[in-house]
Formats: sequence, C-alpha cells, structure tokens
Amino acid sequence: MSDILTVVHSKSGASVGVHKFGATVVSYKSASGRENLFVSRDAKLDGTKAIRGGIPLVFPIFGPPKDSGSSMPQHGFARSNVWTVKEGSQHDEESHAGIALTLDLADSKAGRGENNPWSEAQAKTDGTNCRLTLDIKIDSTSLTTNLIVENTGTDGFDFNALQHTYLAVDGRAAEENDQCHVHGLGGYSIIDKVDPSKSGTAQSYDDDVTIAGNVDKVHIHPEKHNTLKVKVGVGGGKTVMMEAFGEVADSPVPVSCVVWNPGKDKAAAMGDFGDDQYQDMICVEPGLLGHEPVLPPGKEARLTQIIFS
Repeated sequence: MSDILTVVHSKSGASVGVHKFGATVVSYKSASGRENLFVSRDAKLDGTKAIRGGIPLVFPIFGPPKDSGSSMPQHGFARSNVWTVKEGSQHDEESHAGIALTLDLADSKAGRGENNPWSEAQAKTDGTNCRLTLDIKIDSTSLTTNLIVENTGTDGFDFNALQHTYLAVDGRAAEENDQCHVHGLGGYSIIDKVDPSKSGTAQSYDDDVTIAGNVDKVHIHPEKHNTLKVKVGVGGGKTVMMEAFGEVADSPVPVSCVVWNPGKDKAAAMGDFGDDQYQDMICVEPGLLGHEPVLPPGKEARLTQIIFS
C-alpha cells in the first residue's frame, strides 16, 4: 500500500495527496489541474526525515527548543512520525471530498527528544498526552486543512502549531516581485530571522512582502486581529488566497504568519532541496506561535488553513 493517499473530488476534478509520514499534504491540484504546492525534487519520501515541501505540520514547538537542555529536534515531532488514517473518514460527496489522519503521542516514536515536557519520561511524570488530527477537505475552489490538538492527558500544556505551506510559483518567478508577493500583512510586527537588526518594525500597509535572497520573517498578528487573510502572487499573473484562523478551548486566538524562501546560497547548502528550486516556491505559513493560553485537559485547539485557488 502506498504511503501517499490520493483523494479526488469527482464533481470538480480537484485532488489532494497526503503522505502518511507526518500527515504531510504533498499535492493539491485545483479543478483546473494546476498544482498549487511545491515539493522539492530532492525531498526524502522514505521516512528518514521530514518532507521538504507540501504542508509539513509543526507541533509542539516552532524552530529549535527554547530550553538549551532539550534534545527535541526543530519543529517538533508531528512531521516525523507515521500517522493513521481515521477509519471511515475518506469520502467523495457532491459538495466536497476529504480524509482525516490521526497521531497519538504514544505512537510518536521519533522527534520527542529528552529533557523536555514531551519526552517519554517527563510526559509520563507530568501526565502530558495528546492526540493530533489533520482533517482535509477539498472542493471545486479550495483546500482546507484543519489541524486539531486534543489534550488527552491530565495536565495542561502550552504549544506552538504551524502549517509550513510551500506554495508553487510558476515560471521560476519567486524573485520577480511583480509576480511573487504576499499582500495582507500590513500592521503585523516583524521578527527577521536573517537580519535581527530589522526586527521590531511593522510591515507597511503599502508594501507587499517579497523575496530577495534568503528570507525568513515571522509576522506577528496585530492586537485583536484573529484571522489571517493574504493574497499570494504565484507567478504567471496568478494569485491564490489564503485564510487561517485558530482557537484554543473554544476561544478564538490570533494567527501569525511566516514567509520563507532559502535563496540561492542556502538552497545549495540543503541536501534535500534542489540548488535552483528556490525560484519555484514561496512558503506562507500560518501558525499559533506562543500567544495562546495553556490547553487544559479534555479541551481542543485548532489551526485551520484554507487555500483558495
């Protein structure tokens, strides 16, 4: 049985492919047949590392661990374990098609590390436990990926969650600012991970976020601005719309957004990324990045992304 599951919405012809390793969505073809997601030609699809492309899932940390003593790898364990298809979830109806996959903490054998709340020893002591579900739906105009975090333990926990979405850019146009850009982040405060001296400023309402070399910027939501809505230029005069929203324990929480492209030099240094493929993609990544309340036992958190194509 293939590790990549394909779901087709028969009514429209749109389709989605999801790899069971990491529940990573690796393809989203619109009803027109256009592939909206980028996957590197050098991506590892054999479970030896997180898949370079599509929509990897980041949980329970974003980036490296904050505690220097923790050995949890960057971005956590969700993207580095095999998920299970939820029984009876695959469907193809008139209005939409979809599938759901789940991962229990107990089944996460990779990426938990040591000396952190999610390690096997510490989680057992603290009563930390969770179940992750990725609910995927497609219709004639959109792909919805809903990441659900259920606290199945006896203690509350804090977390980060992010959908690391790699959008395909046509015509090798990622560095052509009139063709590839992100509009809608005006007023978001910037954490520039390439040039920290530029952090602390706010994104201009007049200027789009564009790609020039290595770009890695976290855009933190304005106050009381819960829903992320951006328009992304993806080459060839095309745009896609993205919306994202989140909630913790039934209360809405704001969504931040990372924009990333490795640029020429960093791409060449990455073993699972084609040297020239930085021209073919832009990452636009909605996330819950540290401003959320603790998730109490028995409650759920959600991060929902919708790509309109």
